[in-house]
Amino acid sequence: MNHLSWKNKKANKKVVCLHTNAKKYMVNNVLTPGQTYDVLNETEEYYFIIDNSGKVGGFYKEYFEEAK
Repeated sequence: MNHLSWKNKKANKKVVCLHTNAKKYMVNNVLTPGQTYDVLNETEEYYFIIDNSGKVGGFYKEYFEEAK
């Protein structure tokens, strides 16, 4: 149950949201284009970040690029 402690975990890296043009889900309510987010966990397909609602959420990597 590692996901229960993600909110208190130190970030692995930072990503910048590129867009919120989702095909299936409404991500424009919880992501802001141009905003930088801390990555708490990562899989092949998803970044797990603390979104604008203050909760940890998993989002496709296609919405982000790594911050420099």
